[in-house]
Amino acid sequence: MFVFGFLLGLAVGVGFWLWQQTQLIRYLKQTLRSLSSEKALFFLPLLPRSRQDISTTAQSLLSLRQQLLVYQDLINFAPIGYLLVDEENQLLWCNELGQKMLDLQRWQPGQVRLLLELVRSYELDRLIEKTRDTGFPQTREWVFHPPCENPANMLDIKSLALRASSLPLSQGQVGVFLENRQPLVDMTQARDRAFSELAHELRTPLTSIRLVAETLHDRLESPLNRWVGRLMQEVDRLINLVQTWLDLTQLEINPSLQVHREPTDLQKLITSVWESLEPLAQRQELSLSYSGPSGLLINVDPSRMYQVFLNLLDNSIKYSPTGGKICVDAKIILEKHNNSSTIEINIIDSGVGFSEADLPLVFERFYRGDQARTSRPIEDSVITSTKTIVGSGLGLSIVRQIILAHDATIKAMNHPETGGAWLQLHFPEIMTKS
Repeated sequence: MFVFGFLLGLAVGVGFWLWQQTQLIRYLKQTLRSLSSEKALFFLPLLPRSRQDISTTAQSLLSLRQQLLVYQDLINFAPIGYLLVDEENQLLWCNELGQKMLDLQRWQPGQVRLLLELVRSYELDRLIEKTRDTGFPQTREWVFHPPCENPANMLDIKSLALRASSLPLSQGQVGVFLENRQPLVDMTQARDRAFSELAHELRTPLTSIRLVAETLHDRLESPLNRWVGRLMQEVDRLINLVQTWLDLTQLEINPSLQVHREPTDLQKLITSVWESLEPLAQRQELSLSYSGPSGLLINVDPSRMYQVFLNLLDNSIKYSPTGGKICVDAKIILEKHNNSSTIEINIIDSGVGFSEADLPLVFERFYRGDQARTSRPIEDSVITSTKTIVGSGLGLSIVRQIILAHDATIKAMNHPETGGAWLQLHFPEIMTKS
């Protein structure tokens, strides 16, 4: 009886447990079926949209790739070199003309190599570093000497005058555009040689014309001799123009041979120049003021430097108003970073100054800018039908060349106070009297 009761209780318990399991399984199936239906209803509208977005993205990617290939072809066949380096100065890409300019025979498209291994150019490497450090575009010109592995071919390799313009890009990359300026340099040199040969040929006939005009001037009476005198002035002007051109050419070819330096008293030099120009200055009631250390000596060629100050002060006289003042200020500047010193000379007039468009070009040959600085009274100029023009346009050019031959610099500006022209000279070495 006890065993029967135990078995009956066990059967009831097992039956109840099976019933619970059956109910739980049914509930779970219904729940899963409900969730699957809702998920399908949720994702069903997104499938066509996703497929459309994927198709649009693929088309955009294909279009961008095609544009990239077009831009690469344009840069590759452009008449200017281009190269791209990464943040570690590794060459990523270079067009055909850039490879030809820099003689990149060891580099193949797709290779990533250090630029310094391929191109031994300090100027190019420094330009890239400066562009990356400053974050601004940079420009530099230099003469590039391609490497030569075979000494027998050294005479066949020609140097190139290059101009590089760099642009900072994202992630430290730098793009560099290269321009071959050697054809322009060759053309300029050919032009200068032609002008120099012409100038040499002109000196003899001009001297003969001058002698004939001088003879006629002595034999003719007034008023006829006045016209011959005018002819002599124009011949003298042509002779001076020819000689100035020859001097300028010689200074450009061999600057060191044309300059013979010696200690020269700066104040005495400027005083002697002003004494030569004083008759012109007195017509306009102009005065000269000099300020600077007494007994200051500069290591220059006295005759060449006399020519420099003669041109600069003569220009100041021409363009200063009546009763104006011309200031010459000299001072010593100590350079702390390299323990050296320079002398700075400022020549300031009270005239109309330079126009902003003329400032970058005032030292170019035959350049004459604003008419306010190119006209002068009729009695001192060449008479034309409409305007009175003076000067050959070579004065400031030869001044700059003489300054460069002395390893010095010259800069043209407008003074903020007087509004007149401001010429600033810097010489690297100074001497003072003991």
